[in-house]
Amino acid sequence: MPFEIVRNDITQMRVDAIVNAANASLLGGGGVDGAIHQAAGPKLTEACRALGGCETGQAKITPGFCLPCKYVIHTVGPLWQGGTRGEEALLISCYRSSLELAARHDCQSVAFPLISAGAYGYPRDLALKAAADAIRDFLFTHDMTVYLVVYDKGSFAISQRLYAHIRAFIDDAYVGPDLDRITQSRRLLNRPLADRDATAAPMSEKRKHLFINKEAREPLPPQAAIQGDACDVASSPSLREYLKKKDEGFRDMLLRKIDEKHLTDAACYKKANIDRKLFNKIKNLEGYKPGKATVLALAVALELPLEETREMLMKAGYSLSHSSEFDLIVEYFIRQGNYDIFEINQALFSFDQKLLGSVMM
Repeated sequence: MPFEIVRNDITQMRVDAIVNAANASLLGGGGVDGAIHQAAGPKLTEACRALGGCETGQAKITPGFCLPCKYVIHTVGPLWQGGTRGEEALLISCYRSSLELAARHDCQSVAFPLISAGAYGYPRDLALKAAADAIRDFLFTHDMTVYLVVYDKGSFAISQRLYAHIRAFIDDAYVGPDLDRITQSRRLLNRPLADRDATAAPMSEKRKHLFINKEAREPLPPQAAIQGDACDVASSPSLREYLKKKDEGFRDMLLRKIDEKHLTDAACYKKANIDRKLFNKIKNLEGYKPGKATVLALAVALELPLEETREMLMKAGYSLSHSSEFDLIVEYFIRQGNYDIFEINQALFSFDQKLLGSVMM
């Protein structure tokens, strides 16, 4: 994913550059700043002293020295003063200046802490929004992998109001395993076959429809018509003709929707928070099956309503389930008409779920 929230120690991140939430002197301090200076060794302080300090909202760069990264980018975040002293603009400038500096040094990957959200007192939910806005705007015109590194869950927070609304939606909609149905199924499996047939529920009209040709509305060939050698069946004209009537696949639906929404491929995969290489696999490799989180990310990028999202998932072999918190959180945002993938991923992270765009799911 081009942008990912991870729980880690920023001094252990193996990226091209990490960002230090520094003070104006650049000579070290507490929190993340002190941890980075300690891990990098005394040469970092010497290099910072030569820079002559840094203004709030700006950024300067040094080597990483003993850190596993090439560079440390030092930026000075604003002190929270109630939000009326231009703090938001300064905080966004911290991220933008750091990313531009990283790009000038050919960095392909950068890791940020949540700047100003510690000793400087910036409310964490507002600090997170500023970070997401700045990083999203930058990534729309640049190819880079950006990590927001959270040391522990206590240092990360979406708004309590949003968290409460999502929690209530999950609690209302969540459906766990149907134990009665499972128990009945097990009992039925232990009964004689004759009894099972006698007690089986009749097939519904909806299920019968699954066995009817979608276009011609004709029943599938009877069993007698497909008996014989397996090779004869596979090569029979009737089967070949029937297979020509298969529905539009996931890839075809995706490309059609991109055209209908008047998006470029690049705009689609950037909005979906997936990288170009993965998108090209989906587009060019026939039969390639992306993960569920990738399919959902693309549905969100295309701003598909819930039914079309379900359809796209089905074409890729997945579904939305009310027994999954991950699925319910995504459904919550779609029902709200909120297709901001960064906000969705912030909520997923807060509920300890995989993120949209992740190739691991």
